[in-house]
Amino acid sequence: MPNTVLTILYVVFLLGMFYVAMYIPDRAKKKKFNKMLSEMRVNDKVVTTGGIMGQITNIQEQFVIIQTGPDKVKIKIKKEAIATVETRKADNQK
Repeated sequence: MPNTVLTILYVVFLLGMFYVAMYIPDRAKKKKFNKMLSEMRVNDKVVTTGGIMGQITNIQEQFVIIQTGPDKVKIKIKKEAIATVETRKADNQK
């Protein structure tokens, strides 16, 4: 009987460690990503998950329109497809 209690406690401990190791860092990463998306502004430079680089020209609820290349091609992409945002230096100085 004491062996089963120890086994159950061991399993609960392992599941708790799994939760701490997997879900808490993921939640922090998701929170940081959502903050980055909410702070995007027009004229910020972005890189998408596909490697497309451009400048934001319009922000909609779920989509962002970016302008790429010297031909000024405009592409409509989902906000979730943005990997990094380089904010304007004028905003960083305020």
